[in-house]
Amino acid sequence: MSLPIASIQNPEISSHLESNLKAVFAGPNGLRAGWRLLMFVVLAGGLVATWVLIRNGGIQGFQEAKRHQAEMVVTPFLMGGSEGVVFVILCFATWIMAKIERRKFGEYGLALRRALGKELWIGWLCGFSAISGTLLVMFLLHGFRITGMALHGTAILNSVVSWLIVFVVVGLCEEFLCRGYMQYTLAAGIRFWPAAFVMSSVFAFGHVFNANETAVGVASVVGFGLLLSLFLRRTGALWCAVGFHAAYDFGQTFYGVPDSGIAPYHNVFQSVFSGPSWLTGGPVGPEASVLTPIALVAVALIFGRFYRENRYKVI
Repeated sequence: MSLPIASIQNPEISSHLESNLKAVFAGPNGLRAGWRLLMFVVLAGGLVATWVLIRNGGIQGFQEAKRHQAEMVVTPFLMGGSEGVVFVILCFATWIMAKIERRKFGEYGLALRRALGKELWIGWLCGFSAISGTLLVMFLLHGFRITGMALHGTAILNSVVSWLIVFVVVGLCEEFLCRGYMQYTLAAGIRFWPAAFVMSSVFAFGHVFNANETAVGVASVVGFGLLLSLFLRRTGALWCAVGFHAAYDFGQTFYGVPDSGIAPYHNVFQSVFSGPSWLTGGPVGPEASVLTPIALVAVALIFGRFYRENRYKVI
């Protein structure tokens, strides 16, 4: 029995074990990316889960809300409120991780000094042009048409302003979720584009459970993620991606078409689809149309012509 005890007490063996254990948790730049990512997911996920349970009055209330989810009308207040709270939670969790890692909050993509810079407006122009161009081609192929105004008078202004604000919040929340801290940290471990593909796939997986979702729709969501990752890679910040995301979603509601299977509400135009689902996207909306991946590639090629330098840095 004395041999194992002697082996354990051997300084060389103890040092070797300590070195191996340290290598599991720490790398050249401190705590390994995987552990940092796990900490963030547990922190942010725990806070979001707590808020959801409090909002619904516990587990039973949450289960009841899930049963009636399909009957729920998505209003600007409902969507903006939910996405806004999640965004605040993401910011708080990211701020905590930034303190732990001794980094600036802006390194994760949302530097405030660039908030209203040209990149946001370039992203907005690209996003609104992409959805408008997709619907125009669909119209020329007899798959889409506007039948009239859904709103009149001051209701038009109310709709435009409220949805503009809400979709900016949505863009901030979902871009910071997928391409903020998690993209930065994952890229530190497996490089930028593998991380971008993983995060885009995770976001697309969430769309699999949408009503009437199709394979084309899911593939398009991955394409959206990769395009927005290109914006991040070339500009070094998330503002262009936020602008694109907000404008694309706003455009769908503005024209009165479904957004990821969610029927438009308080939309400016009344419109209808006609023709096969592969062209129109059917009840899912343009996201599931074969025209959408083509539009995304076109935007990527044009954007890449003007933004050639990679400005996103991971330390």
